[in-house]
Parts: sequence; C-alpha cells; structure tokens
Amino acid sequence: MADLHAIHDGLVVTAFWEAKPGEVDSVVEILKRFLPQAQREPGVKAFQIHQSLTEPQKFFFYEVFKDEAAFAAHQQYDHFKTLIAGQALPKLAKRERTQHRFV
Repeated sequence: MADLHAIHDGLVVTAFWEAKPGEVDSVVEILKRFLPQAQREPGVKAFQIHQSLTEPQKFFFYEVFKDEAAFAAHQQYDHFKTLIAGQALPKLAKRERTQHRFV
C-alpha cells in the first residue's frame, strides 16, 4: 500500500463511472484485469478502484501519478487502450474525470 507521505506530490485523478444496466459484472471483470497492470506503471504512485456497496453499478477511481506526463503515458499503454477504451467505456452510461493537486 502506498505511503500517503510518499504520494503527497503529483497529479491526482479521480473518476466516477456508472455501468449500463446489465453490464456491471462485465465491467468488474474488465477492471480486475486492468487494475494490476495500471498499478505497475512506472509513473503511478497509487491506483485504486472502488465499487459502491449500495449502488453496484457505480465505480470510483482514485489515481495518483508522478506528473502530467505519467498520466498522459497511462492512457497510451496497451492495457488502457484495450481494456478501458476498447472494452469498458462502451459499457458505461456515465464517465466523469477530474484532476486535482495536493494542498
């Protein structure tokens, strides 16, 4: 697990996803394959995906990248292009992403 002091600088990205009806299980399986690969990327300081207990079709991503270049690189890896862009995004009803910095 990442030490919060070690990740205090960098680019924080959060994402909220909502799966289309009937697609929840498929999205979960895609994310289970994607997550370990994303966590091993060289510019990733922390990367976690959470599924709502009360609304299982909703997902929350918390990601910390070394910098903006690492975030840009993240989106160019084959596992992102194949699993996220190619397979998961078409199964979503909603996707929101925001970028943050530590204060």
